[in-house]
Amino acid sequence: MKAFIIECIKANKEIYEYINHKLKPDDFCYEGSRGAGGDRSLNIDLYAESVFVKYLSSFGNIYSEESGYIKTSNENQKNYTIVIDPLDGSDNFVSSLPYYGTAVALELDSKMKVGVVCNLVNGFVYTKNEKNILKTFDLNANIIDDRVLESGKAKIGLFERSYAYPELCSQLSSLKLKYRSPGAVALSLACAKYYNFVLFCGNIREFDIKASLYICSDLYVYQTKDVLLVAKNKDIFTQLKNLLNNNRL
Repeated sequence: MKAFIIECIKANKEIYEYINHKLKPDDFCYEGSRGAGGDRSLNIDLYAESVFVKYLSSFGNIYSEESGYIKTSNENQKNYTIVIDPLDGSDNFVSSLPYYGTAVALELDSKMKVGVVCNLVNGFVYTKNEKNILKTFDLNANIIDDRVLESGKAKIGLFERSYAYPELCSQLSSLKLKYRSPGAVALSLACAKYYNFVLFCGNIREFDIKASLYICSDLYVYQTKDVLLVAKNKDIFTQLKNLLNNNRL
């Protein structure tokens, strides 16, 4: 799987450099149609998708949030499926809010093999090695960076789409659980080990969660049709899970 991760790094580096040095006004425009994920596609979404197709199509068929199923010609890899979100946090991007990235999941016969998530603002790429340790990559040097970025003193959690659940927000406040809602689900989940918790409520799409859940699979995870909770601390996890159950979520 190392070759696949390397190609993901190359793709992310090309997208990262395009956004930082070659971006055009048209990239912020909507292409017009709705993608497979249900949202309208920005031109930058479609550009990022084309980059991933260029680098990853030799590994298997691609299922993208923008164009849906993209069949490759490599019959030797026909059992592999690559699920991608070419631009996680598109609304943030178009609003110039610096929190957006990409997500890539590699499956073999529906079993996860690799998850790769990139923060396109700072250039960090998150994946998981054989020892289930989260890693970061320096896109400029293409070298694995083993530095531990975790402070161990997290004071906040992340609650994606919190604006749609005011009653739950009030209950979290009463428990004195601070949180933010940054607006890029895959990126938030991939970095769950750095926060008190990551909570997502609403329409859960595989493009948003597959790669990230693989990365943080060694944490506590609770998932229903409309809820996804990830936490590293068992007590916080149990407290939030009970809260969600009481709210019938």
